[in-house]
Amino acid sequence: MSQQISPPSTPNSLPKLVMKERELSWQVATNLFVSFKYAWAGITYSFQTQRNFRIHVSVCALAIALATFLHLQAIEVAVIGITSGLVLALELLNTAIESLVDLTVKQTYHELAKIAKDCAAGAVLVSALVAVFVAATLLLPPLVVLIMSAF
Repeated sequence: MSQQISPPSTPNSLPKLVMKERELSWQVATNLFVSFKYAWAGITYSFQTQRNFRIHVSVCALAIALATFLHLQAIEVAVIGITSGLVLALELLNTAIESLVDLTVKQTYHELAKIAKDCAAGAVLVSALVAVFVAATLLLPPLVVLIMSAF
């Protein structure tokens, strides 16, 4: 017995604004500007709907602001920026994987779907831990010096 798979419908759980923005996102971008528009729509969607993405953006901004305040060398600020950017990129991929898995399993439990989602979340966790390690290594020594000089 063969099953026919119907095309996926737009999930009802998406806010109407997001559904409107995403209406034509399946089409191939006609130019570079449109490509950037689609990419920005993905970032905006993640920022509006994903609490962890907002947390990562905030921590990233805080780390770069602190690095600037402490007058870290350009290479040190760049390393913090790169590791923070990696966390944000992986969080976007995690959101994409979770959405795709949810679309595929249609609100049912499947062990392979759980593995895919857990592994994607694990990738974000690993990158976040590395980013914290890098930021601590670069920010703590000058921060301690600043605090000790105040006493």
